[in-house]
Amino acid sequence: MLAAKGFYPSRSSAVRAIEEGRVLVGGRTVAKKQVVSAGDAIVYEPEEVRPEAPVGPENIPLDIRYEDEDMIVLSKQAGLVCHPSIDHRSGTLVNALIHHCGYDHLCNVQGEDDRLGIVHRLDGDTSGLMLAAKSDEAGARLMEAIRLRSVDRHYLALVHGVMVHDTGMIDAPIARDASERTRMAVRKAPSAREAITTFEVLERFEAGPHDNGYSLLDCKLFTGRTHQIRVHMQYTEHPIVGDPMYDARAPRAEGAALGLKRQFLHSYRLAFEHPMSGRALSFVDELPDDLEEALGRIASRSLGPTREWRAS
Repeated sequence: MLAAKGFYPSRSSAVRAIEEGRVLVGGRTVAKKQVVSAGDAIVYEPEEVRPEAPVGPENIPLDIRYEDEDMIVLSKQAGLVCHPSIDHRSGTLVNALIHHCGYDHLCNVQGEDDRLGIVHRLDGDTSGLMLAAKSDEAGARLMEAIRLRSVDRHYLALVHGVMVHDTGMIDAPIARDASERTRMAVRKAPSAREAITTFEVLERFEAGPHDNGYSLLDCKLFTGRTHQIRVHMQYTEHPIVGDPMYDARAPRAEGAALGLKRQFLHSYRLAFEHPMSGRALSFVDELPDDLEEALGRIASRSLGPTREWRAS
């Protein structure tokens, strides 16, 4: 209805607005399946203004780990935003993919030129493995595989505190923060979406004179909500070290103490079936230098690894 009435340019953009809590019915956020009635007051936040210039190719280096006629597996560098927005009109992964593949050789399942090739996203300052699709069929199949939780996605995260439990599951719905639009939060709201993260402690580091210790985690995503691991770790009171949005413990000072300029979060393992051939594919991406150096600064405080996680 929102798209049909011209409030949003497409059905997908209308659905995204509802899921992000930007549509109110009777003063409340709602789920996309909400049925409206005559007399309901609908308040909506207009779609973000797209960049005026068309999305163009830019020669941005890509660290490609696998490529064929259907898809790409790449390791995204920290600081590279996935697609253009009002704050990042250029210099994105989409610009790089267009330069590498050409407009006509990237999937456009989402029907938006500034999402060409994108089937899932990593936050700008999160590094590591991610997928891109060249054909619409491959893109649709990869999106469906992610939705069905058949893509095995693991992240390395360094969090505050010495976690007691070796493993755990966080099953807590996520929605747009009620008071700060740029943040997400664990909430029981109509717009909240299921979010499940499991974790395993890989190594613990004892407390120092200015901190309460650290834990290195392997976090597995079963869903893919915006900022999911970052929000869930904050919810457990073990926020990710250096997170500028969800680490309330002076993240800049904490990050600087370990030599970090961003959150310690890295997509390090990816396993799935090729969307067209069905062949099993698996990739591991070692920590980038900045995160490796941060671990080196606290290596002497290690309480011992719980299992081997580095690639052989």
